[in-house]
Amino acid sequence: MRLHRVFIPAGFVVFASLLTGILLLNCHRNEPQSGAAYAAAKETGAPEAPEAAPDPEQARRDSFTLAYLMGKFDPATHPDFVPVALEHADREGHYLRHDTYAAFKRMYAAALQDGVRLRIISAARNFDRQKGIWDAKWNGSRPVDGEDISKTVPDPIQRALKILEYSSMPGSSRHHWGTDIDLNALTDAFFLKGEGMKIFEWLTAHAHEYGFCRPYSAKGPDRPNGYFEEKWHWSYAPVAKKLTDLARSELKDEMIEGFQGAETARRIGVVQNYVLGVSGDCLQ
Repeated sequence: MRLHRVFIPAGFVVFASLLTGILLLNCHRNEPQSGAAYAAAKETGAPEAPEAAPDPEQARRDSFTLAYLMGKFDPATHPDFVPVALEHADREGHYLRHDTYAAFKRMYAAALQDGVRLRIISAARNFDRQKGIWDAKWNGSRPVDGEDISKTVPDPIQRALKILEYSSMPGSSRHHWGTDIDLNALTDAFFLKGEGMKIFEWLTAHAHEYGFCRPYSAKGPDRPNGYFEEKWHWSYAPVAKKLTDLARSELKDEMIEGFQGAETARRIGVVQNYVLGVSGDCLQ
């Protein structure tokens, strides 16, 4: 067989070489980076994918100030508060934090299925409203145990301690926070029999399932200080614990002021003995 010589122009050879080089370069560019290459790129400041921006609304809700802690705002206009529906309360005009109210509505529905009707009779109270309660008891215009204690208890410390059996000094109340509710009745006697006992037993068994704890359990070795026992007072722990921690680190007795008898706060140790004088269930 006779072989024929094929003539290839020099220009075609040059073009083919260039094309091969371009293809090889593109293949290397499309290969994934090795770990070492990624680290090198990071060291040289190569840009990375941006992280998701934080939610400013959630950040605001998770942050608290001393002014909030001390109730120096109006729940009716605060963005984290909502009105309580009359279905769940004894009257209109109660306000709670949105998260607390959402948890309460779940608890309310579960209790109703078990034949227990929960009713909010007190919710958020800001500084001004608490001041009205305290001053009225201090000056005798509102009786305490049927007495005008401005006359029967003249000593300021003893008078303050008498009011502190069940009422907080303005600026120190958990009701400022929008996390705490009073349910059904304001006397322990109501919860010792009949309907009241059924309500209390249901709450004791199930309230924790919805995030609620009872801050003012019976006084004793586990809770030697603070207010008298309140079977009606329940607190939404997921938020209230954060505020209790803030009170422990930032709130001082000398900040408790602006009402009649405020000078007694330091001598009594209101922050340590009352604000922090709650049951272990509401601290852990």
